Amino acid sequence: MSSIPAQTQALMERRARVLGPAYRLFYETPLHPVRGEGVWLHDADGKRYLDAYNNVASVGHCHPHVVEAIARQASILNTHTRYLHEGVLDYAERLLATMPSELAHAMFTCTGSEANDLAMRIARSHTKAEGLIVTRFAYHGVTSAIAVASPSLGKFVQLGDNVRTVPAPDSYRIAPSDMGPAFAAGVREAIADLKAHGMGPAALLVDTSFSSDGIFTDPPGFLAEAVEAVREAGGIFIADEVQAGLGRTGDAMWGFQRHGVVPDIVSMGKPLGAGHPLAGIAIQPAVLAAFGRECRYFNTFGGNPVSMAAGMAVLDVVEREGLVANAQRVGAYLRGRLTQLADRHALIGDVRGAGFFVGVEMVSDRQARTPATAETARIVNAMRERGVLFSATGEHANTLKIRPPLVFSEANADLLVGTLDEVLSSA
Repeated sequence: MSSIPAQTQALMERRARVLGPAYRLFYETPLHPVRGEGVWLHDADGKRYLDAYNNVASVGHCHPHVVEAIARQASILNTHTRYLHEGVLDYAERLLATMPSELAHAMFTCTGSEANDLAMRIARSHTKAEGLIVTRFAYHGVTSAIAVASPSLGKFVQLGDNVRTVPAPDSYRIAPSDMGPAFAAGVREAIADLKAHGMGPAALLVDTSFSSDGIFTDPPGFLAEAVEAVREAGGIFIADEVQAGLGRTGDAMWGFQRHGVVPDIVSMGKPLGAGHPLAGIAIQPAVLAAFGRECRYFNTFGGNPVSMAAGMAVLDVVEREGLVANAQRVGAYLRGRLTQLADRHALIGDVRGAGFFVGVEMVSDRQARTPATAETARIVNAMRERGVLFSATGEHANTLKIRPPLVFSEANADLLVGTLDEVLSSA
């Protein structure tokens, strides 16, 4: 691995002086992008990188239609939601139309963390309970209320007394027929433990791609039994679609739709605005009723006209360019190429995912399925040096997390797989 260039080192030192010690950077040699276009990022030295990681720029970096919509609305009006404005209504109606009719209300925030925070406030108001069930290595946000329900933050936070964790539905180690029952059993155990400590379950909060746990999407339908279990106990189901939503799984607009369930609340985030800070929730009216009676909701920037214009433009692009179908077609192609690569490299233990959410689990021993954590870190950094960007995920950080913009093509997939082949061969 090359040493850090002097210019990069100087920028890192300046960043530390100005922003303080809490921020973290990707890669051993941090990236300094100065321009983005489609699936490409360009750094300060003019080197081009294939972005196979960003779902923030969901429809590609700097999509002209989205950029123009933001600029046009910013030149006319931008204010908050305590005035009447057609934009927030038009966008809410269009967004809700992509979901089951039971989800009839929308509320807007700026970030996915805020969306999950709001969802939990509503869940507690509706159920009059406090307990929250999440997966063992979940990430749901950074507000104080949600960080304590994000065990993937590790030593940086302590889980709340009202939070219970359950094992992720690990499709690499659990048979497909056992996935649903095993996950539901964990949820029932968590409910029993909450009740033993004098608490009822307010909600089961699940990232429907189980991204931080290692990316587990199949078999479709395995979530249903766990959702039924939490509802039987008086809780609700919150589907966290911040990472899985907006067509990323290819076979549906939202990750929960693959499982044949209708959530009580859906939280959404960064992909909605393709780089503009837009997030929010969709919610069943009966679940929102108590919160509406007991609380006021106001978010200065959530639902502002410029954000709504960005959201509308993103939906335009997704529909006009057929990006859900593209995610399904090219995602299947990419997984097929990666599976072929596994025949040549024993380090690849499993290839899984749906659409443009792909996990490649690296193991040092296929039979024992031993996590290859150190090797995975070297692969991620070696790919960055060769101009391809992705990251690692999972409790042992041994699963390559491949999550490109929805405009990713077969040629892009070939470049990624070819580069990964070179890195694995050199390793």
